[in-house]
Amino acid sequence: MSCSMLGIINATTEFDTFQNLTAHRSLASLPYAGRYRLIDFMLSNMVNSGITNVAIFTGQETRSLMDHLGSGKQWDLDRKRDGLFVFSPDGNSRNERFGSFAHFAKNMTYFLRSKQKYVVITNCYTIGTIDFCKILNCHMETGADITEVVHNGNSLQTYILSKDLLLSLFEQYKNQGYYNILDVVHDKRHQFQINLYDWTGYIAIIDSLSNYYQNSLELLQPTVWKQVFTKNEPIFTKVKDEPPTRYKKDAKVTNSMIANGCMIEGEVENSVIFRAVKIGKGAIVRNSIIMQKCKIEENCVLDGVIIDKDVNIGNGIQLKGTTEAPHVVKKGTVQKGR
Repeated sequence: MSCSMLGIINATTEFDTFQNLTAHRSLASLPYAGRYRLIDFMLSNMVNSGITNVAIFTGQETRSLMDHLGSGKQWDLDRKRDGLFVFSPDGNSRNERFGSFAHFAKNMTYFLRSKQKYVVITNCYTIGTIDFCKILNCHMETGADITEVVHNGNSLQTYILSKDLLLSLFEQYKNQGYYNILDVVHDKRHQFQINLYDWTGYIAIIDSLSNYYQNSLELLQPTVWKQVFTKNEPIFTKVKDEPPTRYKKDAKVTNSMIANGCMIEGEVENSVIFRAVKIGKGAIVRNSIIMQKCKIEENCVLDGVIIDKDVNIGNGIQLKGTTEAPHVVKKGTVQKGR
């Protein structure tokens, strides 16, 4: 399967509701589903659709994202022709609104050198399996200027248009008052033909802390998992080798996702556990998300919590949150026990 499209991922969006989870990383690099990052899903959708030329436009906080993406090898995008391109903002552009036509236009050479006829523009926080080739075929059949992808009537902020039209929008965005493609679509004055494509597969939008928490645990349902992780359309990510997880004599695990490299001695129920996590004897972890290299010591009780990476929860600590307001423990925290 191959599509003559440029893939553009806007990885500049940030939401305040994520609290401490995005204080040291971009939203695009937020860990998800035990071993992935949010950006892996749209990036993998592009690769699975045969898109070999992908540009990621980032905001100011890029270290964790750049470390994750590397050369693009994990997505087969370390190529002599086309491949993965990351465009970060200029150091003196702190007040610029990134992800805009202005941001794109500053890298005009990339667009002019590309050979693809069409462009797909999307975000970094949509979870699901999307075939962009099907949408492109519909776009060409309808003769639309811009095709907007929606799900149950809600915009996925994903658009397909010709590269020539995008370049023309770069040239006129100041005069027309267009900040980005969303402004174009919503402007009732334009003469463009806008086509809506309703994607009917599973979709999750991770635009708030509660959505992150709820959709992460929703993946524990087999019917949801099978729609996101399919045999023919895999989700690629940076591989980190760890030994198999060890389950000690008193360990008890129910309806949970456990990554490799963990040591489980306590009880885990309805939770997502990332790699290299240690859960001590007598500890109980329910309805929680525990990120990589955390240590939960003996006799802790955690329910409805999100624990960022490298956290140490001491003996006997009890933490509780709710579905709407999960309790968040920021990266590197050490909570001394009894």
